[in-house]
Amino acid sequence: MKTEKNEARAGLLYGIGAYGMWGLVPLFWPLLKPAGAIEILAHRMVWSLAFVGIALLALRRWGWIPELVRDPRKLGLITVAATVITVNWGLYIWSVNTGHVVEASLGYFINPLVTIALGVLVLKERLRPAQWAAVGVGFSAVLVLAVGYGQPPWISLTLAFSFAVYGLVKKKVNIGGLESLAAETAVQFLPALGYLVWLGTQGDLAFGSHGAGHTALLAATGIVTAAPLVCFGAAAIRVPLSTLGLLQYLAPTFQFLLGVVYFHEEMPPERWAGFSLVWLALTILTWDALRTARKSRAAVEAAAAASRTEPAPAPSVASAP
Repeated sequence: MKTEKNEARAGLLYGIGAYGMWGLVPLFWPLLKPAGAIEILAHRMVWSLAFVGIALLALRRWGWIPELVRDPRKLGLITVAATVITVNWGLYIWSVNTGHVVEASLGYFINPLVTIALGVLVLKERLRPAQWAAVGVGFSAVLVLAVGYGQPPWISLTLAFSFAVYGLVKKKVNIGGLESLAAETAVQFLPALGYLVWLGTQGDLAFGSHGAGHTALLAATGIVTAAPLVCFGAAAIRVPLSTLGLLQYLAPTFQFLLGVVYFHEEMPPERWAGFSLVWLALTILTWDALRTARKSRAAVEAAAAASRTEPAPAPSVASAP
């Protein structure tokens, strides 16, 4: 029992660490200026593969590679995952470095709602009434924000949809976090490296041109990418899914607070109204998820109790020969 409690406590800390790092990452990307968003993205791809490759080498986890290479379907899905996460990473870096941290945080707030919508549209899942209500409120929030902005919140929607599609594809691929990141960055590696070489030939490469500290920070994009994923993987095997579902709101909450308090981005009334509706939708979604998990747990416990109190069947009497 004590070991289980320690494991659960460690899992919670790993989860807080993962989502905390994802939430505080807007503080990191501005440090990489004057490198542009695309160069930062390319470094993130190249150095992530290097970091994950070292981790896999240390853990001796290579057995999945031959199996993946022999499966064209999985290779295709990995390529799709690499493509959509490239869009997500690139847009997020650009958003942070151009003063759109709050709008980027909104993308990750509405991501669970988009994931549910994709479940209905793509996987033909059936929603409970509370989930329908949450999706409806979330859609209303997007409309309010669109009126306030004078156009749909494209940054938020693109981040939300790209990450939701990424999650859907990863669900179908079904390989571990480190392995998946290694495969995706392997797909990204050559185009990213080629872009960096091209920048160098044009004399526009920031890497190595602004001191050792700046060069080290660009190389650290691999650690910044992989470290939260390692913590997330450690949390996922130690805490219930419902706990992870609650922890996922930490990242956009930190991002939102950084945007308002640290980066001093504007929050006009219509933006507050839109965010409030999103938070209402997430509250409904969380309440429904916790209620459903509690009911499922109670049903399992009741079935287990019933099986324990069931009288044992009487032994059969064999007839004499």
